[in-house]
Amino acid sequence: MAPLFQANNLVMQFGGLTAVNKVSMSIEKGEIVGLIGPNGAGKTTVFNIITGVYRPTSGSLIFNGRNITGLRPDQVAKLGIARTFQNIRLFRDLTVQENVEIGYHLRIHSGPWRAVLRTPKYVAEEKMIKERASQLLAQVGLVEYRHEKAGALPYGAQRRLEIARALATNPRLLLLDEPAAGMNPNEGLELMAFLREIRKQFDLTILLIEHDMRVVMGICERIYVLDYGTLIAEGTPEQIQKNPKVIQAYLGVDDSVRD
Repeated sequence: MAPLFQANNLVMQFGGLTAVNKVSMSIEKGEIVGLIGPNGAGKTTVFNIITGVYRPTSGSLIFNGRNITGLRPDQVAKLGIARTFQNIRLFRDLTVQENVEIGYHLRIHSGPWRAVLRTPKYVAEEKMIKERASQLLAQVGLVEYRHEKAGALPYGAQRRLEIARALATNPRLLLLDEPAAGMNPNEGLELMAFLREIRKQFDLTILLIEHDMRVVMGICERIYVLDYGTLIAEGTPEQIQKNPKVIQAYLGVDDSVRD
């Protein structure tokens, strides 16, 4: 059986700078895979390529058997790839419920004119979205906050809400950009339990960027390591912890003694 997702020899150049250099990776359905590396290694650039923000200079992306290279972000999302961001991007002045409802609108079929006229089809879809948003908030443990402004939530709950909004788009592959950023150790443990639970509940495959090694080593089944835009290692958490190139990259050894 083919992997759910494959990146083949991705190259991303900005002028004379090569931010991603011949990166290949594959993710099987149901896996939780980590993408790690020092700051500036090219991790978020890879996410931007996968989600259609950037078109790669060369290389290809295959998702669920389809070539998605060069598709727009909205097209990628409709095919089943969702993401969160390193810096939380919620509609802070909207309620928790409204933030999740926005995610569901990706799947709505009523056009703008139906919304203006409030046709029966539009009204029925809006009712369905409200019901599904409430159900999703219950599944992720946020239903008690549904009428509160998103910006008023505790930090950990905001992270969870951003993930919930991504889940509302009905993804098969969920990309998480530093979901544990700013969390204390207890919140990190809660995040790991939460990610395992949503993987099971929503039949998800997860690719995450993370600097918190407790989270990475505690939840990822496989890990890819980038350094200066190049893939330097791939393996299980145990293999990555012992890999000399990874240790060298994270210790910041001077360029003159790098391999």
